[in-house]
Amino acid sequence: MGILGSPWAQPIFKHFISFFRTSIASQVISNTVILSLLTILISFPVPVIFALLLNQIKNNRRRKVVQTISYAPYFVSNVVVVSIISVICAPSGFVNTIIKALNGGNALYLTSAAEYFRMLYIVSNIWQTMGFSAIVYIAALTGISQDYYEAAIMDGATKLKRILYIDIPLIMPTIIIMFILSIGNIMSIGYEKVYLMQSGTNTAVSEIISTYVYKVGLQNAQFSFATAVGLFNAAVNFVILLIVNAISRRTADISIF
Repeated sequence: MGILGSPWAQPIFKHFISFFRTSIASQVISNTVILSLLTILISFPVPVIFALLLNQIKNNRRRKVVQTISYAPYFVSNVVVVSIISVICAPSGFVNTIIKALNGGNALYLTSAAEYFRMLYIVSNIWQTMGFSAIVYIAALTGISQDYYEAAIMDGATKLKRILYIDIPLIMPTIIIMFILSIGNIMSIGYEKVYLMQSGTNTAVSEIISTYVYKVGLQNAQFSFATAVGLFNAAVNFVILLIVNAISRRTADISIF
């Protein structure tokens, strides 16, 4: 019947009110924001640094090999990634073997303890996305004229100074645009990986909006309620995107629209 012809929930904000009245609403919102902010703060600089370092490899064959190896994990299924994490971080796994060898202590239950969930998620996310996310920065670095580097070498600039005074300033517009887009998705974290990493002992920090919508909407068949929660999520992302874009336009004269 379409949007205009279909009946609306009465009262019109019924499902939004129901969501905010639930005891878990504040928890899933705070978990989503914290996990997303930590991921951006820790993960965002890594592809930039990797692209800058990769740009210093002058041998094209070696650079292509390193780049291919780095972005290959992006195409690995989240099921496989979580399985790898479970094996490596198991009580008898590689990580706990090192921990016990260093301090002789007991094994840590890394995959089930709430205090280690965010660390495992962020570290695995860096491994998965570092190479693929660096592609846009590598493309921006490729577009820099060699005249800048030749002039800098003649002036005696070291590799570090060339990175600081040529590479970073010239790719800064790209960095800012990518940062704005990242902030604009601050409330959007895919449910697949988080859901697979969840256990009964870490849901206090791992229950986020997307996993909550999946459980309520699909498992409990409350489609209207889950749609309202998803719409709230998208609306908040849109508002944050507008704010960050406006700040960037005023301060750096760079914006996506």
